[in-house]
Amino acid sequence: MDGRSIRSSMGSLKAKSKQASVLWAEGFREACCLHRVVIYCLRSREIAIRTGQCFLLNGFIFLGSILVLRSVVIPTLQWVLPDVCLLTTSQELCPFGGISRFYSFLQHGLIQLVYVFWFYPMYISSFILNTLWYNDIAKYGFFAIEKHGTSSSESSTEKDMSASDKATDFEGLMIEVFEQVYSVLLLSFFFLEVYVTGFIPFIGKALNLLLLSWMYAYYCFEYKWNYSGLSLDKRLDFFESNWPFFAGFGSPCVLAAFFYSPLVSYGVMAILFPLFVLTATGSEADKVIASQRKKWNGARLGRIPIFFSSDYLSMKVLSLFPIGSHRQAHDQKAQ
Repeated sequence: MDGRSIRSSMGSLKAKSKQASVLWAEGFREACCLHRVVIYCLRSREIAIRTGQCFLLNGFIFLGSILVLRSVVIPTLQWVLPDVCLLTTSQELCPFGGISRFYSFLQHGLIQLVYVFWFYPMYISSFILNTLWYNDIAKYGFFAIEKHGTSSSESSTEKDMSASDKATDFEGLMIEVFEQVYSVLLLSFFFLEVYVTGFIPFIGKALNLLLLSWMYAYYCFEYKWNYSGLSLDKRLDFFESNWPFFAGFGSPCVLAAFFYSPLVSYGVMAILFPLFVLTATGSEADKVIASQRKKWNGARLGRIPIFFSSDYLSMKVLSLFPIGSHRQAHDQKAQ
């Protein structure tokens, strides 16, 4: 009996692992449908302009500045302020140790000044501009898709799902404000969670990669869900119930920048992110997942509480403000 139970458990685990792998591959494939970006740029001049601005700012200016620093500025400083001890062929103690240390200090100080007065201000300004441009890209992409009717059935379904949750009175406005604030807190706490997991020995990098994939997948789809009017509860339920798909969707964006230094990684991610926002906007994720589920006779993998700790901390913060208690009272009435 025990042997049969073990074999049954192993068979079930194998089937679920295969199902998760297939969903992960489907998410990865959806993210790589970059031909959608070309189609949407041809349909909408605004998308083409905003996408071009992202490439110009993050690729040409930001990454170009890093390239100039590493290939021109630093070698020039090393030539002008050389390490004189390395140039001596004598095996005796270097007589120019003080000068060498001064030159090294001067090199380091000048490079830090470049970072302080150029890279860090540019990082902050590009972050602000990117945030505005990404929102515009998602908005124009959503409108272009609705105009051509490629995902009208999905968007109308999502609107129907959320129609009962959205009110037109003051209470509805408060709920919408709460959801936006909650979403910012949720992703902020989740980012801290991603950062901390990177320090876990042995498995930290793998966990970091997985959590980053989920985080960027959520970022990409959140723009679409905002414009389609899908409620926050339904977003989290759909995301956590289909975790392999979204892990696969976020993987290409993360893998492309995971192994670079922080600034280079930011620049690469900033270039690629609007492309994946557009692929997410054009993706019919619910239909893709439903078609795979039919092949498995409706079997589900189960929901993983990916945002459990982030949700707990966000609710604790919001409970300190009147809007948080207002939302909790609304949720209790709905139940």
